[in-house]
Amino acid sequence: MPSTELRILAIPGIPEITSGSDLGTTIAQSVRQANLKIEEGDIFVVAQKVVSKAEGQIVPLDAVEPSSMARRWAAAHDKDARVIEVVLSESQRLVRMERGLIIAETSHGFVCANAGVDTSNTARDQVSLLPKDSDESAAQILRTLEEEFEVELAVIVSDTFGRPWREGQVNVALGMAGIAPLLDYRGHSDSFGRELEVTIIAVADELASAAELVTGKTTQVPVVVIKGFSYSPEDGDSHQIVRPPDKDLFR
Repeated sequence: MPSTELRILAIPGIPEITSGSDLGTTIAQSVRQANLKIEEGDIFVVAQKVVSKAEGQIVPLDAVEPSSMARRWAAAHDKDARVIEVVLSESQRLVRMERGLIIAETSHGFVCANAGVDTSNTARDQVSLLPKDSDESAAQILRTLEEEFEVELAVIVSDTFGRPWREGQVNVALGMAGIAPLLDYRGHSDSFGRELEVTIIAVADELASAAELVTGKTTQVPVVVIKGFSYSPEDGDSHQIVRPPDKDLFR
């Protein structure tokens, strides 16, 4: 059943995360300092950037030697050739390179701008990469939080993606643990008694987007806890959300 009341609470006081930081323990300490009560079924949404920082997925640009392709593209579109080289190296498939934009498929199967390479909220002359395995990242954080608070929880790792047919960006789930990413309504009846045949709701993406309304991009709040959402506590993974090539009409 849909949840009738939802609360999204920022976790304040998360310090600057560096390579090797125990993110789960850091989150738990900040929760306790804020005197927040963690309850059965709470969902933590963690911004990809702090996960990447903790896992050392940061590339210093002074160590990058751009290829001729990266140099040409950068010169034509007034970009940093070193950043373009990192984007190319993170790309499994280049979907489109046009008007200064690169849309690429990553090794994870995500199709996104710049293969997830990001220059925001990192030190100058550094870029961040996506976590190598966001599902495992979520699982590690979940194990720590469940040990700390002794209740069953869920964790979503979120990131910002653009949308091909609509303006504006939204947050989506890159990885998850303790929660099924999809809610399948097929076989259920709508309010007029018609059987639903194709309706599958991406609840993990919707929760990630809702969380972004609290985390924002400039508030330095990379973690929130969502309370009151009813979900299936089974383990899911990001592969369930990524549409396979044989079902993708736009590849």
